[in-house]
Amino acid sequence: MNAPIRLSRHKRDPRHLNVSFEFFPPKDEAMEKILWDSIERLAPLTPDFVSVTYGAGGSTRERTHATVKRILSDTPLTPAAHLTCVAATREEIDGIVRNYHDAGVRHIVALRGDALEGAGAAYKAHPGGYETSAALVAGIKRIAPDFDVSVSAYPEKHPDSPTIEADIDMLEAKVDAGADRAITQFFFENDLYFRYLDRVRARGINIPIVPGILPVQNFKSARNFAERAGATVPNWLAERFNGLDDDPATRKLIAAAVAAEQVLDLVDRGVTHFHFYTMNRADLVYAICHLLGMRPAVEQAA
Repeated sequence: MNAPIRLSRHKRDPRHLNVSFEFFPPKDEAMEKILWDSIERLAPLTPDFVSVTYGAGGSTRERTHATVKRILSDTPLTPAAHLTCVAATREEIDGIVRNYHDAGVRHIVALRGDALEGAGAAYKAHPGGYETSAALVAGIKRIAPDFDVSVSAYPEKHPDSPTIEADIDMLEAKVDAGADRAITQFFFENDLYFRYLDRVRARGINIPIVPGILPVQNFKSARNFAERAGATVPNWLAERFNGLDDDPATRKLIAAAVAAEQVLDLVDRGVTHFHFYTMNRADLVYAICHLLGMRPAVEQAA
């Protein structure tokens, strides 16, 4: 009996793949060095874009701006700036959008954002602000239609959504407002992504739905992150890291194996676009991209 052809092993031309990387702005000099070392390490893989997150309540606003502008001025990469509706009026957000456009930024990741009070608190729109991410998308496109706008999608639904169908209603509203692509919340079971994609396509939503991939740099942190984001951590994943709290070297090997298994399975099932939540660390992401057949541009040219 012939085994099915595995695209991850036989389709080696990396030009059919597209990747993007997400970073967060540094809080201090040590973190800044880690960030820029990671950017320098990953830049030769020529990602479609690199995004920079935006803290709750705009808490990293200035650092996000500074990081985006430095990427734009000091690297060949295309930056995408995260922007939320939290703690700002429409006029304030519109001013941020215009400043980005004037600086040469042409890609925004438009998000509603989380409640200022933290996890579990009910979200309340800022008085005079954009009430939803769909409204924010419409506002960005009104100011500058040439902005490429990415939005979020949730294979296991957003924690604030009552049902998956209500969550897809929100995605549809963002698409109707002008969203160009959606990037999913991370997930660990690939079937979750494909079931979600089937439901989205059945609604007539045809923009790219790019899977968000979280290489597990630290299992405890990833589990806490997943709880806040409404993502499931399967028992098999917990078992793989069980007993390794004091064994960082083995944890790193297990993390690489888990992430590689997930991404290669997605490739085998026809996925060609990936968005990596790097946590400002390059090694795991670089290794996964290498497995996908991606090589630095200089090496490919040689």
